[in-house]
Amino acid sequence: MSQVPCYTIINSPDLEVPNEMQLKQDLEKGDTNVKIETLKKVIKLLLNGERYPGLIMTIIRFVLPVQNHTIKKLLLIFWEIVPKTSSDGKLLQEMILVCDAFRKDLQHPNEFLRGSTLRFLCKLKEPELLEPLMPAIRACLDHRHSYVRRNAVLAIFTIYKNFDWLVPDGPELIATFLDTQQDMSCKRNAFLMLLHADQERALNYLASCIDQVQSFGDILQLVIVELIYKVCHANPAERSRFIRCIYNLLNSSSNAVRYESAGTLVTLSLAPTAIKAAAGCYIELIVKESDNNVKLIVLDRLIAMKENEHMEKVMQDLVMDVLRVLAAPDIEVRRKTLALAMDLVSSRNINEMVQVLQKEVAKTHNVEHEDTGKYRQLLVRTLHTCSIKFPDVASHVIPVLVEFLSDTNELAAVDVLIFIREAIQKFPALQPLIIKHLIEAFQQIKSSKIHRAAVWILGEYVEGAQILEVIAAIQQTLGDIPMVDAEQRRLAGDQSEEQQQQQQGVVNNTTNSSSKVTSDGTYATQSAYSLAPVAKKEKRPPLRQYLMDGDFFIGAALSATLTKLALRYAELHPDARTQNRLTTQVMLIMSSILHLGKSGFPTKPITHDDSDRIMICLRTLSERTPEAVAVFMHDCRDALGKMLDAQHEEDQRLLKEKQRVTAKVQPDSPVNFAQLSNGRDNQLGENVFESSLNQALAGTKNAQINDISSPNNKLNKVTQLTGFSDPVYAEAYVNVNQYDIVLDVLIVNQTNDTLQSCTLELATLGDLKLVERPQPVVLAPHDFCNIKANVKVSSTENGIIFGNIVYDTALNTNVVVLNTIHIDIMDYIIPASCTDTEFRQMWQDFEWENKVTVNTSFTDLHEYLKHLLKSTNMKCLTPEKALSGQCGFLAANIYAKSIFGENALANLSIEKPVDDPDSKVTGHIRIRAKSQGMALSLGDKISSSQKQAVQVA
Repeated sequence: MSQVPCYTIINSPDLEVPNEMQLKQDLEKGDTNVKIETLKKVIKLLLNGERYPGLIMTIIRFVLPVQNHTIKKLLLIFWEIVPKTSSDGKLLQEMILVCDAFRKDLQHPNEFLRGSTLRFLCKLKEPELLEPLMPAIRACLDHRHSYVRRNAVLAIFTIYKNFDWLVPDGPELIATFLDTQQDMSCKRNAFLMLLHADQERALNYLASCIDQVQSFGDILQLVIVELIYKVCHANPAERSRFIRCIYNLLNSSSNAVRYESAGTLVTLSLAPTAIKAAAGCYIELIVKESDNNVKLIVLDRLIAMKENEHMEKVMQDLVMDVLRVLAAPDIEVRRKTLALAMDLVSSRNINEMVQVLQKEVAKTHNVEHEDTGKYRQLLVRTLHTCSIKFPDVASHVIPVLVEFLSDTNELAAVDVLIFIREAIQKFPALQPLIIKHLIEAFQQIKSSKIHRAAVWILGEYVEGAQILEVIAAIQQTLGDIPMVDAEQRRLAGDQSEEQQQQQQGVVNNTTNSSSKVTSDGTYATQSAYSLAPVAKKEKRPPLRQYLMDGDFFIGAALSATLTKLALRYAELHPDARTQNRLTTQVMLIMSSILHLGKSGFPTKPITHDDSDRIMICLRTLSERTPEAVAVFMHDCRDALGKMLDAQHEEDQRLLKEKQRVTAKVQPDSPVNFAQLSNGRDNQLGENVFESSLNQALAGTKNAQINDISSPNNKLNKVTQLTGFSDPVYAEAYVNVNQYDIVLDVLIVNQTNDTLQSCTLELATLGDLKLVERPQPVVLAPHDFCNIKANVKVSSTENGIIFGNIVYDTALNTNVVVLNTIHIDIMDYIIPASCTDTEFRQMWQDFEWENKVTVNTSFTDLHEYLKHLLKSTNMKCLTPEKALSGQCGFLAANIYAKSIFGENALANLSIEKPVDDPDSKVTGHIRIRAKSQGMALSLGDKISSSQKQAVQVA
């Protein structure tokens, strides 16, 4: 069944269905305003599936003759949507009268009416209506006004495309028209018709004016770019003829033309000059265009170019131009720019890139903006990657990054320390430089977390004379030792200081009293010694302040560092007296921290964990057992080395997976000879029109329309809606695109009766919205038809579509209730990755949590994890090495993102007894998301997948 063509959609959610007689009366006897309102009402009713065949003659008699422009405009919409044929497919007799009205409008002196009517004729699909109008349409090509002429060209184009026998000389007529036109919009429409109807004529015209293309308007230039693209893809031998024209259009005044020309150029030629010209054009567009969406789209094109191996080598010389995009204030644009520059940078231009990034770092110091902190973090990570990738620049980067340690933005400072930790482990030659800068910045650090990490690095890598220097710096940031005595002295010092100030302020030194005025006006004397002391809040050294605030975790980390320093110092200095002096100094600091934690001065007492750890450090220094000394001296650094190696292996694995995706020429691939080929194979990049069509129809960029073997084919997505014994059988193919769902419903009449007004009525639950009501159909006995319905999706939640089929027979009206269609959340969720820091931050920020109990027949922890990842489309963030082995317990973080940009986090915590191989996996899955719907829907999906697994077992 062919679908009714419709180009106009008008939303009217709440519409009362009026009486047909009332509508006729308003159209017949109402004034102009009443007719306008009634006509609007009729149009909305027709679009909602109502049928009023009796109104056509009323409108022809009483509304069609009215010369009001608003009514004329509304009538064009009415004639577009009203059924113009009878049930047997023949044109209604009344349409002959309408055709005469169209002819009069095509000859109307008002150019707006002529142009609007011509645009309307583009939408007509009835050749019987168009045939009598052809002379009038042709005459409009010579009208004085360009609005009429350009719409006349469009009308001839669509008529020629649909019914070429109505205008057999269409291309010749338009080619003659094109030669005589000066108006750019008319030339554009005429050239567009030749492009699709007769490419040879279009090419001849382009060849005749190829030197003047630069002076054409942008709308015509865009069509010329499309023609060159299509011609060169069909016949690559034509490239040399037109590639100079594309080069010239890169300098067009229109950004749209430059963008399309650059995209066409890189698909037609892989020459280095072409790639440089196109990439340079893209970069100029990003820099000059103010719209962030445009910047991101063009950046994506640059990133796509970089994926091509041939283009990547050429683009490496454009790194400095790419970095110009950092002038944009948007954080997403900056993030993509830095990632692209990092992929393109080479040893030839790494120094220049580092200098630019250092300037960007300097710019962020005194700028207060909501994204400044995130931008600093991005710069730190990029400089980190630069230093690891190109060790020669690390010595220049480290002094710049160490300045971030004193920054109030903790995120950037954490990234700096992660970089310093990796650099000091991988580049032993840089250790003295890093230690020197770290000691200098140690006292300026403002965060407990940063101090803790800095203390660990100093304790692990400081050697020789710098050991005493580090201990002195630690003592300076701790203040006086023992700390409890110092705190008591400070309080006592405040009191005596207060007394001295009061004694110095007494006049004549004879009395320590001051005069006060009481409420009744008499004088009273108050002794200074009777005043209660008021403790002043003094600024303490940073480490002391953390301890006084109850953060004794840093005290435990400090104790471990001091233990390492004392043990290393003992190895370097065999003199027992020197060793003991430093060891007692270190043990005094540790015992002082313990004493302070139990003294009651801090806001929170020391925890048992921190207390035990400090005691272990004290015991190690006093007993010096070989096992404990080995842990402090060697095992910590070895653990860091293993962790960094594991991270490096994971990065290399991901890199190999990305490279594996790119197509490689196999040894047994056929060799293409240019002389023997048809001139079309393997010479050009992918056809962007084909790939965009595939993306629009198949829902994803990589999906193919004819990919029957994939699990996304139609057969796997068919849902049965009614039973085989029902009078009307229905089944639906559910095609999920990115933001909408298309239901293609097959309806079969299984009775011997003709079903009148067979209507598919649908409703939705969840964040789904039906775009339009399906039109009623008439089904002959044992006939079938396909009805399509569009459903709009606005968020990642499980949705339900339900409804029924209503039809009329000769005797009565019947209803068949349909089975519900469940929309799967997995169609919108894609695996994604993020850093551990980002995961923890999102876990802390998201307020909706759903806890799912593991109930499964799986007996292997790793198999259950694989099943969970497969059924939820999520990605495991925990490294493979951390999950390896069998210990009876498994914990993993998994993450995914929806196409709407929503984040889904989950933490899997499962266990099983090691000694019982047949026992089932138990545990919990905690899901966190920003929206309640996302958390609940993901939980439901996990629960249902567990039930299916149990049933299968």
